[in-house]
Amino acid sequence: MALLNFLGAIQQVTGSCYLIETYDKKNILLECGMQQGGDSENNRDDNGNEPRSAFAFNPETIDAVVISHAHIDHSGMLPRLVSEGFRGPIYATDATCELMELMLLDSAHIQEKDAEWENRWRARKGRKPIKPMYVSADAARVMKQLVAVSYETLTKVVPDVKVSFHDAGHIIGSAIVKLEFHEPNDSVRTLVFSGDLGGGCSPLMKDPAVLKHADVLMLESTYGDRDHRCSEDTLDELAEILRQAHEDGGNVLIPAFSVGRTQDILFHLGRFYQEGRLPQHTVYLDSPMAIRANEIYMRHREDFDKTNSQALTESGFQNAKDWLPILKLTPTPEESMAINKVTSGAIIVAGSGMCTGGRIIHHFKHNLWRENCHMIFTGFQARGTTGRAIVDGAKTVRVFREDIMVGLKVHTLGGFSAHAGQSQLIEWASNFANKPELHLIHGEVEKMKILQDEFKQRLDWDVNIPELGDRVAL
Repeated sequence: MALLNFLGAIQQVTGSCYLIETYDKKNILLECGMQQGGDSENNRDDNGNEPRSAFAFNPETIDAVVISHAHIDHSGMLPRLVSEGFRGPIYATDATCELMELMLLDSAHIQEKDAEWENRWRARKGRKPIKPMYVSADAARVMKQLVAVSYETLTKVVPDVKVSFHDAGHIIGSAIVKLEFHEPNDSVRTLVFSGDLGGGCSPLMKDPAVLKHADVLMLESTYGDRDHRCSEDTLDELAEILRQAHEDGGNVLIPAFSVGRTQDILFHLGRFYQEGRLPQHTVYLDSPMAIRANEIYMRHREDFDKTNSQALTESGFQNAKDWLPILKLTPTPEESMAINKVTSGAIIVAGSGMCTGGRIIHHFKHNLWRENCHMIFTGFQARGTTGRAIVDGAKTVRVFREDIMVGLKVHTLGGFSAHAGQSQLIEWASNFANKPELHLIHGEVEKMKILQDEFKQRLDWDVNIPELGDRVAL
């Protein structure tokens, strides 16, 4: 009998991690995500040192890893896992493998730079230096252990366990994970992990694949408390914000996840441009990662939604600038800093999506305090992040150890979410005719409880909200 251990993204959104122990003593790690938000110092001792291991298990005992998609809260701890002794294969879809190479190397660079910045401050305070969580060499080693698997291809993970990936519609390469456990009595037990389910709001992604059978189902619940307004009304609202920002004479900041959200935003802005509804003179894509992610998206165009893929093709689309001619890419630090001279008429799309780092933070210093500027949030903001503080109405936020006033106008457009809303989650799960044992993960506990009640009321389905460290038999 296999055992499922809930180790991450339990009653919170980030840090997805689940350990499966098979009946023949093999260990499969499902997801290896980084926790985002909260107090970054809470895992260090008085000297600023991290604990001996970042995991609740010995990485050397893991036989294989399965990753649903490339976002850092699902894959970001892989370099640390490798640095602590994991040497097995890492299974993911083709596009996810390409994106992980991009994102994990970038994450390692951030870890190194953050540690360097922190240690300069510590040196001035007479405190001991810290080490980065992992370094670029660790991320590079991950690439050698990746095993790319096509959608809907059954693949052996360890003896008697097979995996298949099914399109989740979240970002390019994202997958619903189906694991089949072949037991000694010739029975087969099936675990389905939703990963992050798309909600149909992305213009580039297909709807999530429908699966019919599972014995155990793990369902994300990021937006378990509400539905999204995913319609032309949302786009009209975005267009109106851009019109008002143009009249106000300031810039527009759009913190965006480099993979997924940025590509969606560029598609919509390109559509506005072609319809004559984009008054700004320049759209800056100020994210080296997003620029490279665009290229990966283009290599996997066969996974795009057919309708909008055809629209892109008919426009002669070969890259983002064909679709949006006023787009300016700023990959270098010098090009990024030059944007600071632009005081009006610009849309600045930059990472990170939750304002926890990246180039968007540098643009805060020149725009956040200005009442004629606007900021548009198009994605989930986890508790403890700077983005969440701004959304919740913070008057000031701390940027590079300096308090900056939030003077600009803040807008939150939930209709751009890459996650399924409450009704979509319930509808997708209702396709499992046998009502499998259902566990809600990847959501804040208040939202989970609302979704739990909705499952009971709509489908008379009792679902579980696991605690951190819970173990259940498959």
